[in-house]
Amino acid sequence: MKDELKSPRKRPAKRTPFITHHPSLRVFSWPVRVYYEDTDLGGIVYYANYLKFLERARTEWLRARGFEQTALAAVHQVMFIVRSVSLDYRKPARFNDELEVTVELREIGASRIVLRQLVSRGQEDLVAAQVEIACVNTISFKPVRIPSSLLEALHRQAAEGKTA
Repeated sequence: MKDELKSPRKRPAKRTPFITHHPSLRVFSWPVRVYYEDTDLGGIVYYANYLKFLERARTEWLRARGFEQTALAAVHQVMFIVRSVSLDYRKPARFNDELEVTVELREIGASRIVLRQLVSRGQEDLVAAQVEIACVNTISFKPVRIPSSLLEALHRQAAEGKTA
C-alpha cells in the first residue's frame, strides 16, 4: 500500500493561494492555513487535524463539481461516509504554514469512491492518504448506489483524465 501513497507527479515551483481546479488538471487542490488551534504542545499540527484538512478538501472537490452535500442529502437521501483511511505521516506542518490539500480520483464503484489525497507545503509532501468513501442512505446508513448524476460526472471525469 505504501507504493500507492507515493507522489506520481511533479509539483509546480510556486503555489497560488487560490483553489486550483482548472479543467486541464488531474488533481484538485484546496489551500489550508495552519492556525494555532491546529497545533499541539510541540508547535506542530496535531496528527488528527490532518483528517479535518482532508475532509475539507473532499467537500470542496464535490462542490467544485456542482454537488453540495446538503443537496445530496435533501434530494437523494444519501451522504458520504469515510469507510477506510490510510495515512502516511512524512513531515510535520507548523503554525502559520500555507498548505495545499489535493484530491485525486482513483476508483469509482456503484456505492464507493477511492481517493488519493496529499497534504503538502511547497514542494514537500507532508501527509499522503488513501481514502475510501461510501455512499449511504441518510436514515438507515446502509450502502446505496451513488446518485446517477454524480456517478456520470465522475465517470466522465475519469474518462477525460480530469479531476476538476
